[in-house]
Amino acid sequence: MNNFAGTDEAWENRSLGADAAHAEVASAEHMAALDESMGMQSISIRLPKSMIDAYKLIGAHHGVGYQPLMRDILQRFIPDGLKEVLEHHQKKASQADDRIEEFKRAA
Repeated sequence: MNNFAGTDEAWENRSLGADAAHAEVASAEHMAALDESMGMQSISIRLPKSMIDAYKLIGAHHGVGYQPLMRDILQRFIPDGLKEVLEHHQKKASQADDRIEEFKRAA
C-alpha cells in the first residue's frame, strides 16, 4: 500500500475526505454488512429530549458522540446487571435444592 507524505495530516485537517461531491450514502446492503461485521444491531428507542441533550453535552466534553457514549454507559452496566441476574437464579436454585432435601428427609 502506498503512503504519500502529508496524507495523514490532509485527512486530519479535512483537506482530503471532506468534500460532499465525493460522498454518497451507503446502501442498505452495505450498512447491513458493516453492522454484521461489527456485531452491531440498530435499535430504536424513545428518550426524553433533555436526556439526549445531556448525553450530547457530556459526550462533547469527552470528545465523543452521544451514541458511542450511550453504548459505553450501557456496556458498563451489563456486568453488574448480569451478576445480579445470576445471583438471583443461584439463590432460587439453592432454595429448590433445600426443598428437595426437606422432601427427601420427610419421606
